Amino acid sequence: MDNCRANECIKCTVQQCTYHCKDKNYCSLDCITIGTHETNPTMDQCTDCKSFELQR
Repeated sequence: MDNCRANECIKCTVQQCTYHCKDKNYCSLDCITIGTHETNPTMDQCTDCKSFELQR
């Protein structure tokens, strides 16, 4: 995302996401949705950023 407006409240290292600020490890969205793919999540690996969109 060119001229990205980094939201310094949301850190992100997923460079493949459309909303990732390339020059910084922040998301450009105002808010994100976090979810899980597990019935009973017990580790951080069980959670997902539901706002993720693959960069094209």
